[in-house]
Amino acid sequence: MRLETPSWWHRDKGAVASALAPLAALYGRIAEARAARVTPYRSRLPVICIGNFTAGGGGKTPTAIVVASLLQGLGERPCFLTRGYGGSSKGPTLVGKGKSAAEVGDEPLLLAEHAPTMIAADRVAGAKAIEATEASVIVMDDGFQNPNLVKDLSLVVVDAASGIGNGLVMPAGPLRAPLEPQIARADALVVIGSGDEATPLADSFKAKGKPVLKARMVPRQDARWLGVLPVIGFAGIARPGKFFATLKSYGARLIDERSYPDHYRYSARQARSLLKEARAYNAMLVTTEKDWVRLPDEEGTAEGELKFRSRPFLIAVEFDDVAAVKQLLAAALAKAKPS
Repeated sequence: MRLETPSWWHRDKGAVASALAPLAALYGRIAEARAARVTPYRSRLPVICIGNFTAGGGGKTPTAIVVASLLQGLGERPCFLTRGYGGSSKGPTLVGKGKSAAEVGDEPLLLAEHAPTMIAADRVAGAKAIEATEASVIVMDDGFQNPNLVKDLSLVVVDAASGIGNGLVMPAGPLRAPLEPQIARADALVVIGSGDEATPLADSFKAKGKPVLKARMVPRQDARWLGVLPVIGFAGIARPGKFFATLKSYGARLIDERSYPDHYRYSARQARSLLKEARAYNAMLVTTEKDWVRLPDEEGTAEGELKFRSRPFLIAVEFDDVAAVKQLLAAALAKAKPS
């Protein structure tokens, strides 16, 4: 079972974070030293990276999807490159029909609905595999901290309501590496949602002359169905509370909220419990798209019935200034593919 996000990561620096600070400093030095030793591979295709500074979800995958859509609008043929976290396959593997989340991970299944998707624990091997396809540009979902592949444009995603937490490096805080070197390697910041926790980070980008792009999560369907019956929400993502708050904001009458760790695999016992509660209260079972694709399509099992009886709430990222994003993408493509 995966561990939940430590509660002190998103609080003021307290006793636990202070006690772990020396270990965090060592972790940060190791991360920077590792990056400095690597000679990165330069793909013959442009590489657009969608990453974040912290562990946990911030909206990378839906941002990668909208970026791929914008690239398609520019006449490009994007292919996603992702690690396939939570799947058994190390790749390089092109995600095709019939693949399960147990094999390739949940996020690749979502990405593959929008563009060809390659999973690879070795990002260089994945990039080389994509080069052998008809793709004209690589869109990395995560991998910003991976130093092995040259990125032509790095868009860093942050949640406006959570920012970078206490600003410390793991395990004392959520940062994957020291902040300042990460900002130096980033090309633009994407702030998703409302809130002011990301304001200091946005100010740092602006002070360095780097673009700050505003975006928001929006439903991909008419959300009025959420108000028809009581709702039992369940989610195994980095911030389940954010998902439940979103459901409420669109009219859901939540009678229960069940939270699980990110990329969680539901057991038969948990599936039966959710199904029993839904029957008892004549309630709808609503989950995230990522959770829904992770449930197996197995008839005669509790997990399969949970998938059949549940409904995913589909969301997408929308940029406030689409023209500015297109301009960044076009400039990166032009620089990477000179005539």
